[in-house]
Amino acid sequence: MINKADKNDRRMKRHKRVRAKIYGSASRPRLCVFRSLKHIYAQVIDDDTAKTLVSASSLEKNFENYGGNKIAAREVGKIVSERAIKAGISEVVFDRGGYIYHGRVKELAEGARENGLKF
Repeated sequence: MINKADKNDRRMKRHKRVRAKIYGSASRPRLCVFRSLKHIYAQVIDDDTAKTLVSASSLEKNFENYGGNKIAAREVGKIVSERAIKAGISEVVFDRGGYIYHGRVKELAEGARENGLKF
């Protein structure tokens, strides 16, 4: 019998390893990314108080595109950066969530940078 490791288990191991080094404070919160097959989600989190300050996803009512592609990821990045800047947050720490910095995760980051979020 072939024992193949579950992809999500491996991602969670990477995520824990990354989270051991990344910490979001009140002055510089953490921009956390989660992607599923159909949608992408982003949150700006203050780890000191364990509160989500700003969030955006491709599931929102006013979102027009299909949520599982690069175009949608860039739009979610723009939305989350607009909301973060409106909330007074200009710098964040990027948490890729154990995913490779490629494809939709990279597009979300670039979309957030385009609107003025620094990380």
